[in-house]
Amino acid sequence: MASKSILNKKSLDFLERYLNNAAPTGYEWDGQKLWMDYLTPYVDEFITDTYGTAVAVINPDAKYKVVIEGHADEISWYVNYIADNGLIYVIRNGGSDHQIAPSKIVNVHTKNGIVKGVFGWPAIHTRDKSKEEAPKPDNIFIDVGAADKEEVEKMGIFVGCVITYPDTFHVLNGDKFVCRAIDNRAGGFMIAEVARLLHENKKTLPFGLYITNSVQEEIGLRGAQMIAERIKPNVAIVTDVTHDTTTPMIEMKKQGHVELGKGPVIAYAPAVQQKLRDRITETAEKNKLPFQRAALSRATGTDTDAFAYSGSGVASALISLPLRYMHTTVEMVHREDVENVIKLIYETLLTIEDGETFSYFE
Repeated sequence: MASKSILNKKSLDFLERYLNNAAPTGYEWDGQKLWMDYLTPYVDEFITDTYGTAVAVINPDAKYKVVIEGHADEISWYVNYIADNGLIYVIRNGGSDHQIAPSKIVNVHTKNGIVKGVFGWPAIHTRDKSKEEAPKPDNIFIDVGAADKEEVEKMGIFVGCVITYPDTFHVLNGDKFVCRAIDNRAGGFMIAEVARLLHENKKTLPFGLYITNSVQEEIGLRGAQMIAERIKPNVAIVTDVTHDTTTPMIEMKKQGHVELGKGPVIAYAPAVQQKLRDRITETAEKNKLPFQRAALSRATGTDTDAFAYSGSGVASALISLPLRYMHTTVEMVHREDVENVIKLIYETLLTIEDGETFSYFE
C-alpha cells in the first residue's frame, strides 16, 4: 500500500501551471516568476541574477551554505531563415530533437504574442519509398500559413524568434506525469516542495538553504556556473532527470539499468563527492526510500558539474528522476519517483550539520 502522498492539490496545480508555461533557454523569466510566487510563503528572501536564475533563501545570514538545485529552461528552436515562399527554417536552442518535429504544432514567440505554426512534412504518397529522407535539422520547416516572406514578417516573425511546443500536462494511468519540459521543471518543482515541507513541518536548519532554479542548463550548464560563483556554497545537491532505459532501442550495457517507479537515481561520477553521496544513500536506506544507482563516467552532464568545479570545489551530488522519452513532447515520470526525490532531498538536508566539510581526510 502506498504511503500518504506528500503532494497536495496546491502543489499539483502549481506543477501543471509551471510545466505548461513556456520557458525556453534564455527566456526563463515568466516561469521563474511563477516559481517565486509559489515559494514566497516558505522562504525568507530571493536572489535573481542578470540572466534570470532565481534563488529562494532560507536563513540568509548563515555562513554555511547548502544549495538544492534544478534548472528552469526547456529546449526550443530559433527562427534561422525565412524563405521567399514564407516557410521558416530553424536551428536548435538546446538539444531539440529533429526527428519528432514533423506534424507538430508550434508556438512562435513574437513581440506581439504567440503566432501558431506547424512543422510541415511531405505526404507519404509523394515520397520515394526506395530513398525516403528522414527528418534532419536542415530539412524540417515551419509553415505559419503565409504566402511569402513579407507576410511572415508582418506577423511579427523575424530571425531569432524562439519556438516552443504547446503540449500541456496530463496524467496517464493515474500515476504517470506527462508533458514537454519535465526536463527539468520537475527539478524546480521538487526543490520547491522541499522548501514547503521544511516550512510546514517547522524544521529549523543550522545553515543557509539556497533553493536554486538555474537558467541555461540545456546549452552547457551556464546558469549554474554563474550562480555558483555568486552563492559560493559549501554543499550542493542537484536534481535533474535521467533516462529510463527499459523502453525499446536503448542498450542497457551502454546506458545502465534505470526504471520508472523504482526510485530516485543516485549518481556515481568523479564530480560527485563520495562522502556526500554516501550520506544520501545512507539516508535513503535509513528512511526506507527506494533508490537506484547510475555510473556517469567523466561528467554527469548536469549542473552538478558546474557546482562541483566552481570556486575551489564544492561538495556536490546528483539525485536524478527517471524519465522516459527525454527531449520529446511526451516526457514521462512516475509520481512516486517525484515524491521520493523530494523526500530524499528533504531527509538528507536534515542530516547536514553546520560547518561539515565532507573531507576525505577527517
